[in-house]
Amino acid sequence: MLSRVADSLYWINRYVERAENISRFVEVSEAMALDCPPGSAEPWLPLIDASGDRELFDSLYPQGRPEDVVEFLVRAEENPNSVVNCIAIARENARQIREVITTEMWEQLNDIYWTLQENEGFWKQPPQEQLRDIRRACQLFYGITDSTLSRDLSWQFSRLGRLLERADKTTRILDVKYFLLLPSPDEVGGVLDELQWISLLRSAGAYQMFRQSRQQAIEPRAVAGFLLLDPIFPRSVRYCLERIQDTLKIVQGRSVPGAPDELECLSGLTLARWSYTRINDLFAVGLHEAIDGLQSDLNRLHNLIEQRYFVAAALEPTPADPACVPV
Repeated sequence: MLSRVADSLYWINRYVERAENISRFVEVSEAMALDCPPGSAEPWLPLIDASGDRELFDSLYPQGRPEDVVEFLVRAEENPNSVVNCIAIARENARQIREVITTEMWEQLNDIYWTLQENEGFWKQPPQEQLRDIRRACQLFYGITDSTLSRDLSWQFSRLGRLLERADKTTRILDVKYFLLLPSPDEVGGVLDELQWISLLRSAGAYQMFRQSRQQAIEPRAVAGFLLLDPIFPRSVRYCLERIQDTLKIVQGRSVPGAPDELECLSGLTLARWSYTRINDLFAVGLHEAIDGLQSDLNRLHNLIEQRYFVAAALEPTPADPACVPV
């Protein structure tokens, strides 16, 4: 497969997943805002900090009102990671490789794009309905991809982008909630409003599956354990890491065992770390700190994938690390 095609497939799915998850971010704050004074920015500004775009936001919206945060995350042309821009970038990538993706995939992505660009009726809906429609349209794209695209390298790179983005955003949704309500590690484990944790589970599409699998009170450790460590829930970090590992093995296609390279080492070590840890251990060291470390590993994993398959295909391969310890 051409590096250009693999790159486009990877980013199409990352940006569609990002658009869906940004809508989930906003929904979390919409729910938390109900318990805050009218006009309060407290449940909103942490979203900007989590996205890493605080400087840009402050320059565009000095007042930092709740409606400014929603506009910035969903529609702002100046924000490259707004929902509208994510869909536009995904569509442009798809346009460049239309001969590779299926007609149904292109039509669905094109439909989402034009709905967000020119459908004034869509933007007159209440915000919750807008976010719901965006999320459903993105989920429909995933379903069309999985049901129409052959399970060759095209599908593998599509899945790889989706899984990496999903793992990252699941941790960010949880971290935003924790950082807002429990800013100090000493306060972790305090009593929180159960309704707010229910809203967090719902925003991650996890409420019913949590109830079925855990059958226990909705409290911080149980929710964090489910979203981070559950082996079969498709939005949990552990599940995503296992599928990333499986996908990389297929993409690399190594038939003769040999010394693992840096990409294999990082993927394997990250999966092992999050497969054999316990939620009590994460709380002991600090959940926010543990999530920060995971996000750094996910960023490094992305960089290695990009160097290997997208932008440095002609370079000599990176020497294997005998100790299998990421730098």
